[in-house]
Amino acid sequence: MKILTVADEENKWLWDYYDAEKVKDIDLILSCGDLDPDYLQFLVTMTNCPLLYVRGNHDTKYDKNPPLGCINIDDRIYDYKGLRILGLGGSMRYHRGPDMYTEEEMQKRIRRLKKRMTLMNGFDILLTHAPAKGWGDMDDLPHQGFECFNGLMEKWHPLYMLHGHVHKNYGSGFERERLHSSGTKIVNAYSAHILEIGEDEHPAKGKTGSALYDLYIAMTGQA
Repeated sequence: MKILTVADEENKWLWDYYDAEKVKDIDLILSCGDLDPDYLQFLVTMTNCPLLYVRGNHDTKYDKNPPLGCINIDDRIYDYKGLRILGLGGSMRYHRGPDMYTEEEMQKRIRRLKKRMTLMNGFDILLTHAPAKGWGDMDDLPHQGFECFNGLMEKWHPLYMLHGHVHKNYGSGFERERLHSSGTKIVNAYSAHILEIGEDEHPAKGKTGSALYDLYIAMTGQA
C-alpha cells in the first residue's frame, strides 16, 4: 500500500504546480493537520483515493469549512483494508482554545479508546498532530510532545506513528524518521512524504486475531 502523508505546509508540487507523477499509484492519504481544507479537498479529488485526517491546533476553520470528501478520524480507529489507523489530533495546550490539550486531557482521550483498541487487537498506525514527548518535539510548551503517546506505543507496538507540528524550517535538528524504543517507526509528515507498507506488514481485513472483531467483519461482509 502506497500512502501519502501530509502536514503543516501545503506542498507546491501537490497544489500550486500540481504534478501527477508525485502522487502516482497512491492508495491512501493521511493528513496530520494544520492544512488548508481546500488543499485536502484538492488532493482527494485529484488522486481519487481516500483521505483520512486529524485536526491540528490551527484547524478551527474546519468548523465552518470542513474538507469535503475527507474523513476525520480524531478519537477513532479507522480500518482501511485491514490497516488500523488511530487518530489523535491537537497539540499541547498553551492557551485557551480548541484542538489543544493538557497531558491529562490527552490521556483521557486515550482511555476512552481503550475498549476499541482491545476489540480491534491494537492498531497499525498512530496518526497525530503533535509528536511524542522526547521524540522529535521541542522544549517550548506549544511544541512539546505528549508523554502518553510513548505509553501507547510501548503497549501496542504499532508499525508507524505519523505526526506533524514541528516544521523542518524551525532549525531544531529535524529528522524525517526516527525509530522509537517500542520498535515503532516515527515519521514527521511535514509538507509531504510517501510511505509504502507491504500487505504482510499488517493483518488482512478481518484477520486481526480478535475473535469478536473478526466475526463482526465476516458477518457484515467487510472482509
